[in-house]
Amino acid sequence: MIKDELEIINRLGLHARAAAKLATTCNRFACTIKTGHSGKLIDSKSVMSLMLLAAGQGTLLDFEFDGDDEMKAHVQVKDLLADYFGEGQ
Repeated sequence: MIKDELEIINRLGLHARAAAKLATTCNRFACTIKTGHSGKLIDSKSVMSLMLLAAGQGTLLDFEFDGDDEMKAHVQVKDLLADYFGEGQ
């Protein structure tokens, strides 16, 4: 299991398009991926669950990756967030 805390750095936070990109990325992997904050974790493969986090810019999210491809999933999710969900800011 890999655990990591990642910051939402894009200006609009985890809005609908960003949540969809994150869920799409997570769904490429067989491992279980959970995210959340304040001790509550949700399924990162669900767009609706991600949107309900209401994670604005600067929010620190806890991620848990568990399964055979957890390392690849961790790198992809980390890269997606570092790239501002492909939104440039």
